This record gives sequence, C-alpha cells and structure tokens, in this order.
Amino acid sequence: MARKTAKAVDGPADRSSEDGAVPGGSFRIGAHAVEARPLQPGLHLVATPIGNLGDITIRALETLAAADIIACEDTRVSRVLLERYGISTRPYAYHEHNADRVGPKLMAALEAGRSVALISDAGTPLVSDPGYRLAQSAIEAGLPVVPVPGASAPMAALVASGLPSDAFLFAGFLPGKDKARRERLGQFAATDATLMFFESPNRIAATLKSAAEVLGAERAAAVCRELTKAYEEVRRGTLGALADHYADGNVRGEIVLVIGPGSVPPPSDEDVDGLLARLVRELPAGKAATEAARLTGLPRKDLYQRLLSLKGDPADAPSAKGKP
Repeated sequence: MARKTAKAVDGPADRSSEDGAVPGGSFRIGAHAVEARPLQPGLHLVATPIGNLGDITIRALETLAAADIIACEDTRVSRVLLERYGISTRPYAYHEHNADRVGPKLMAALEAGRSVALISDAGTPLVSDPGYRLAQSAIEAGLPVVPVPGASAPMAALVASGLPSDAFLFAGFLPGKDKARRERLGQFAATDATLMFFESPNRIAATLKSAAEVLGAERAAAVCRELTKAYEEVRRGTLGALADHYADGNVRGEIVLVIGPGSVPPPSDEDVDGLLARLVRELPAGKAATEAARLTGLPRKDLYQRLLSLKGDPADAPSAKGKP
C-alpha cells in the first residue's frame, strides 16, 4: 500500500501534474487496498459519517486519500475515521477557536494550487460549523469549491421522524436562554414547513417545554437521538407528550428535534381585499383572482366574485381589466 507523508498546512509538498491534478493516495476497505484517483486542486467539502463509520461514500474516501491537506474540527475524532480506512494523511485542526490563524494558511495552500479536504466531526461540513468562512473566502478568491455529499443528521432525522418532508426548514441550534428561545420559536409559529433543530441533551427538556407552550402542545414532533449509533432512538409524539417524557432531563447523546408544520390561519377578509386590490391594479380581473387563489389557497371563483364586489377607487374596478 502506498503511504503518504504528513503535510504542513503552510507548505505541503507540490505533487501537481501538468493538468493540475495530484497523484491519488490510497485507502483500505476491509483487507483490500484501493488506489485513489488523482484529485483536482480546490476546496473539497467532504461529508463524513454521523455515527456509524460505515456510512461513508467511496468518493469521500478517494478525496480524503488523495488530498494534500485534510482540515478537520477535532483531529482526535478524525483520526478514528482515517485509521479505519487506512488513510495516513495527518489531519490538521481548523475550528472556531483557530480559524483566524489557520484559515489564511489553508487559503495560501489553495491559492498555490493544492487540494484541501474539509471535514467536520460528523456529517456535512458548513452545517453549524465554521467551515463556511473558509468556503466563502475560497469563493471570493475564485477558487474551486467542490461538495462531496454524504451523511447529514438533519436529513436522517427528517426521514426517520415520519413528518412531512415536502417543505422543511433547518434552523441549527436554538438559543440557550429561555426568553430568547421562546422568541425564536415564535418566529416559526406560522411556518408551513417541518422544522428541524440541533439540541443538546442538557437542554432538550427545556426546549420541548418551550416549544409545546409556544407552538402548541398538540403539534406533532420527534426527538431523534444518537442517529446511526448503537443506542439510536427516534421517539415520536406530540410536543406536549414529548415534553412530559423528557421532563426529568435524563438523556444522553446528540439530538435532532423535528417539529411538524402547524396549521396556518386563513387570511382575514381585510387581508384578502387588500391583496385583490393590489393585484387588480397590475392584472386583468381573471388573472388577479387566479394569483390570489394561489397565494391564499382560497377558491378562485369566490375570489373573483369578491373582486367584482369591491368598491372604491375606479382603478380597482375589474370591469376595466378584463374578464376571467
């Protein structure tokens, strides 16, 4: 098996070929050694497993094996993954506490035509970690930024929750203080989409209590804990029932809280009339009614009749704008 030497962040060996690609390294799957294909220079955002180390793609292994530099949040965590697959490249720490110092070194390596693989402790980089700063810098400099997709805790939780997945919103971590947390939850009260949040085991009881009071105790939800790991648990129920279950705070592991969409109250008569009046200034009456139906979910026929009954500025009169 070919072995790769460790590379310093501020001066890795130049292994570029004439076309800009670097010779591939190697990785191991079981007892089989695999030569990685050459890797183009640029910033490669590599998704890694969120728990089960088997949840990694062949492309991710090839990228990690061939990269000049592997930047990670915690070298101790990343070494477990790299050693599992026989990748000998030494990882370098890049996290929120050293980003100002290490970020420029990684940028210098990228500008010198080297390949940098960025990984987080678990899941997809840039999701609730400082990697977005490096990605932004690379994009602003016109350097290649390449996603290498794979495991994602929010997506795993969404599909395991059984809640609607046609529209969803991931909002990271909620504030730790109760008042700020309630205000943040209140911003999503009328959101017609499934909500997803990261949460710590120390705060899940308080968060569920706040969510039940702000969003409604009968709202469907799921607490997804330790996904893909030995003690994986997905507990489904209403926010009120889940708040009661976790009230004692005796819980461990990484958590994704998934909350189903709430019922959106219908628009008031005043809102509907205002919408119709605005639309009919720009559209024929029929098209205005069609657009209003799309925006409100109300029957088009009823909206058209409502439009005909509007009184006020002659400019609002539908007769001058056309028929349905």
